[in-house]
Amino acid sequence: MITLRDAHQQFIGHLKGKSRASATILAYGKDIDQLVVYLGSINKIDASAVTLEDLQAFMDNMVKDNYTAKSISRKTNSTKTFFKFLKLQGLTSNDIASGLVHPKFENKPPRVLTKLEYRSLRDAARADVRMIAVIELLLQTGIRIGELSKLRVEDINFVSPQTLHVPPFEDTRERTIPLNKPAADTVAKYLEIRPKTPSHSLFITKTGRPLLIRNIRTAIDRYFRIAGIKEAKVNDMRHTWVAHQLQSGVPMTMVSKLAGHKRLSTTERYLQFITGQTSDAKVKLEEL
Repeated sequence: MITLRDAHQQFIGHLKGKSRASATILAYGKDIDQLVVYLGSINKIDASAVTLEDLQAFMDNMVKDNYTAKSISRKTNSTKTFFKFLKLQGLTSNDIASGLVHPKFENKPPRVLTKLEYRSLRDAARADVRMIAVIELLLQTGIRIGELSKLRVEDINFVSPQTLHVPPFEDTRERTIPLNKPAADTVAKYLEIRPKTPSHSLFITKTGRPLLIRNIRTAIDRYFRIAGIKEAKVNDMRHTWVAHQLQSGVPMTMVSKLAGHKRLSTTERYLQFITGQTSDAKVKLEEL
């Protein structure tokens, strides 16, 4: 027999061994810790003693505590993954969580910046040479903020055809993306004023240290506020890139590959939100 606490630690170690994203590991860790605490409160200490009814009671408790259906669905997924791991490792005889059902909830459509919002964001950051390069790269290539933070100077190819090499970041895919003129031009201008340093990181501080994800996010959020763009997040720039690529007629398989999506269905879900767009909305980002 194995205690749920020990099983929890083994599970986290398993996820780290699989090189899962740090945010994913953190989310799973918190969800399962919450589950283990609840099960302990009803005297379920050993993993083999837990029943499907216990897990369902935990989910019902979440409803009473006013957790959203989306949050409960995530906890359901974490629980399913945890108990599947226990079964595969031979730590339990049955995968009791397989009977858990996800609550139904409506996915909100991805936030896509309008032409006016994108122009306003560019105008707000225009005097900040480093951040305008960051913003253009995020919006013109659709890369994740974590991927951008890991870019090196040598990942930018200015020789025609201009490209951006995206190195692997945690569990994301390595790939090469075409680099259009607006993005290439802003990066070239940034490199002219970039501090001279042995560091290979593309975006660095004045002292030559790599620019951290939280610093990038904070700076972009600040420019969102200055531009008067409400309810927008950094990841919405990636949503904007995917939507505009599909609107412009780029094949979905190509968009999925360039975005680094693991499944085509992730790209496909954007289609329901861009159908029926006016011709005015179907404008390439480099034309803005």
